Parts: sequence; structure tokens; C-alpha cells
Amino acid sequence: MSISTPEEVAQEAVRSVLSSTARPPRPDALVTSLTFWWRAMLKIKHVPEQLFDVTAFPVMFLLMFTYLFGGALAGSTGAYLQEVLPGILAMTVAMITMYTGLTLNRDIQKGVHDRFRSLPIWRPSTLVGPLLADGVRYTLAAAVILVLGLILGFRPGAGPMGVVASVGLLLVFAFALSWVWTMLGIVMRSENALMGLSMMILFPLTFISNVFVPPETLPRWLEAFVDVNPITHLVTAMRGLVHGHSVTGEIGIVLVVSAGLVAVFGPLTMYVYRKKA
Repeated sequence: MSISTPEEVAQEAVRSVLSSTARPPRPDALVTSLTFWWRAMLKIKHVPEQLFDVTAFPVMFLLMFTYLFGGALAGSTGAYLQEVLPGILAMTVAMITMYTGLTLNRDIQKGVHDRFRSLPIWRPSTLVGPLLADGVRYTLAAAVILVLGLILGFRPGAGPMGVVASVGLLLVFAFALSWVWTMLGIVMRSENALMGLSMMILFPLTFISNVFVPPETLPRWLEAFVDVNPITHLVTAMRGLVHGHSVTGEIGIVLVVSAGLVAVFGPLTMYVYRKKA
């Protein structure tokens, strides 16, 4: 009867704890993207205060602008509400897209993405997953505004299907716009710098548009900017869908702009992510 040496005993102990089954298959792009989507959703679950921007802000915007400007601009708050609600919906969701980049910048500064880069996963999933999770936040913001609007007297002429189509178009545009802030979240060296740059871009885009007043009431030089502003086309398309007007051309413009943003900033984001993150 042979006696095992200490080295042989150690090797046998190592073999006993190692799995003898086949290595599991590498997760595909969909699985890893959904995993990071769920990670982002869990962050919302454990830190619900981050939903403040998609709950309180929409309520403040809708109440403030409807009752401050409604009587002066449309003769009554009820009439103004029918036109301004789709605009405030577009403006609010467009502005909260910047938090996509802020969250990414925060994770990069903490070194979280350095750990992700070492995993055998589809590399873009670490960005795509959180972008999909942000779609939940955008939908929640839209729901808050629509419910409050219905309480205040908003009545969509096209019914529920028009509202769903309008919100769907908004989500497509918001997803595309989020890629801009995702890239900037990687490039910018601090959260405060990214916040400042985002506001410098978003404030002119959202306020210098047709959200609150018709473009023809503006000075000619300002009207020219409003006419080419993608937010203007988005708001016009959403109003048409909600109230049952023909806005096929505006919808096409929004879809083309959205596709262009993804086509440009998607690859560009992945390039800077590989180089810098």
C-alpha cells in the first residue's frame, strides 16, 4: 500500500474542488446587455432618490409653465395645455438624457468599468444595458406628465394610440440622444464639467424651440434656428400624433436624426471607450 506524499495530497485536494464539468458557453450580446440593464435597474431600486428628476421635475415644469404662460399666450390654461404638454414632455425627457453620461462618468471615475473590461463579454453591453435601463426612466417621466395632464384637463384628440405612438417616437429620439452624453461621459474628466457642458447644449435646444411659443412669433434670425432645431421637429411630430394631425414628414425627420445620432456617436463612443475607459 503506497503512501501519498504531501504534494500529491495537495494536488488531489485541488482537483477535488475544481469543477469537472465543461466550461459554460460564453454569454452572447443580448444576455450581457440584459445583465447590465438589470444592474442599472437594481441601482434604481436601492437608490430610489435618483428618480427625483423624472418625477418631481416634470410636475414642476408642467404646472409652472401652464399656469404662468397659459392665459397670456393662449387665452386660457386649458387651451394652452393641449399644445404645451407634448412640448414639455419632449423637453423634460431630452434634458434628463444627460444623466446617462453622468452615471457612466461616475462609474469610470470609481474604476468600475476597469473591472468590466476584464470580463469575457461583448464590450458594448456595458454601455447598451444602461442605455436600455434609461428607457424605463424616460417612460416613467412620460407617464407622470401624461397622468398629471389628464388630471388638469389634457385631452388627446387621437386617443390612447396617438399617445403611445407619440411616446414611442420620443423614446427613440431620447435613446439616440443619450449616445451623445455617453461619449461625453467617457471623455470628460469630471462629473461637474460634464453637467455644465450638457446644460450649455440642452438649454438652447429645448428652450429655443416651439415648445412654448409658435416660431413665427420670434425674430427672423431666431426663427431660422428654431426651424432647424431637431427638438422643434420632435415636438411638432408629437403634437400631431397626439391630436391626430398629419405629420409624416416631421416623423421622418425625427427618425433620420435619431438614426444619424446613433450612426455617428455609437461607433465614436465605442472608439473612445476602448482608448480611454
